[in-house]
Amino acid sequence: MRFLADAGISPKTVEFLQQLGHDATHLRALGLQRAPDARVVDRARTDGSIVLSFDLDFGDILALGVMDKPSAIIFRLADERADSVNTRLSTVLTERSADLESGALILVEDTRYRVRKLPIRRGSKSSSIIGSSGKPESSRQQ
Repeated sequence: MRFLADAGISPKTVEFLQQLGHDATHLRALGLQRAPDARVVDRARTDGSIVLSFDLDFGDILALGVMDKPSAIIFRLADERADSVNTRLSTVLTERSADLESGALILVEDTRYRVRKLPIRRGSKSSSIIGSSGKPESSRQQ
């Protein structure tokens, strides 16, 4: 898979993904660390990359744009250090790679993650919430 890491993501996470055999690039390497979020989304869509970020605005852009790509993984962790991010990211990649390849917004929390298939359509607000056990906690209307 190909990843585009937002400014808040550690270069160690980019290295971690590269060690796993993925194509991962940090915005800094492209000179885009100050680019507006919409430009980052456009770049990721053009490159076929999955956006990695701590910024919830990417979810809003994807929801408002009614796009099926790019996928995005947004981290909402108490511990934002690379080791913590990499541990949770590894779990998500193992369990949800098919969703990411087809188009998904994944919100990663400390003990669970939520998957929204893209495009997000009006009136379709269901999401899958996966607990730390790797099993769905619920599927609910939000």
